[in-house]
Amino acid sequence: MKKIFQCIFTVLLINSLSGQEIIKLDESDAELYAGHLFRVNEFPSVHVKSRNIDVWVPNDYSNKKKYSVIFMHDGGSLFGKKSTGWGSKWKADQVATQLLDQNKVKDFIIVGIYNTGITRWNEYYPAKSFNYLEKSFKDSLVKYYEKRNDNTSLIADDYLKFIVYELKPFIDKNFSVNMEAKETYISGSSMGGLISMYAIFEYPEIFSRAACISTHWVGIGRNKNGEYDKHIPFSIFDYMKDNVPSAKNHRIWFDYGDAKGDLDSYYVDYAAYVDTIFIENGYSNKNFKNIRFRGEKHNAVSWNKRLDKIFEFLLNP
Repeated sequence: MKKIFQCIFTVLLINSLSGQEIIKLDESDAELYAGHLFRVNEFPSVHVKSRNIDVWVPNDYSNKKKYSVIFMHDGGSLFGKKSTGWGSKWKADQVATQLLDQNKVKDFIIVGIYNTGITRWNEYYPAKSFNYLEKSFKDSLVKYYEKRNDNTSLIADDYLKFIVYELKPFIDKNFSVNMEAKETYISGSSMGGLISMYAIFEYPEIFSRAACISTHWVGIGRNKNGEYDKHIPFSIFDYMKDNVPSAKNHRIWFDYGDAKGDLDSYYVDYAAYVDTIFIENGYSNKNFKNIRFRGEKHNAVSWNKRLDKIFEFLLNP
């Protein structure tokens, strides 16, 4: 009975989304470098908490064209001078506009998905990889975090259902976009890098390209000894080995900085493992990148410096 009710509610929600208000932000609210910003406040979902959605379109956006789509996590940190929250200086609108003006990329729009703050980790951690941990370690980990009163629920699968079954259909209906997987991409940084990897691995028929920036391979915070436990990244790698999307029609970007003492420096040791997973599954430098950016840090200033390269990788043939 519960499943029947949920199915009915899902249908009603999808129908109601067709009338969801899309607000065009004026210049004083958005303060964009260029383009236009549309917002849906508190986008509803049967899978996860409601949240704001921002959609950036270029200056010459027209319903006579069809656009590729990049879904990006941490949407409140992507656009304009007034972007708020963690990583507030992406300036994605500026980078996108410059690339389009120079004809370096095909036409595209960006869908910024806000995080909910308190459940960000829960939504972004690749849930199925947790099952690759040894049971004794997994149980001890859960007990440790529950003792600290941390929320240990893993809801990345629900978050992806929200994107695939609720948000994407809404974007497809209300914006002039190419709906095919070959024109649908996903991107994020840190934990957003992890969920971007997880998205293309779980839904390779929906997303054909992903950019996983400063991917947070260590997955969680430090353990009680003040260290990042290596069980976590290797459980993620084990999951990846079993679920790599086909190299024939997918393209994936990874990167990391190496500034001494910075969070990104912890990712350096894992680069070779990531490389091996993809090379052994038929990827080449044409459809796979895992780039070390010397001296760069785990912040939006560093990510902005290479965002043009990332967009070019995603948005070229």
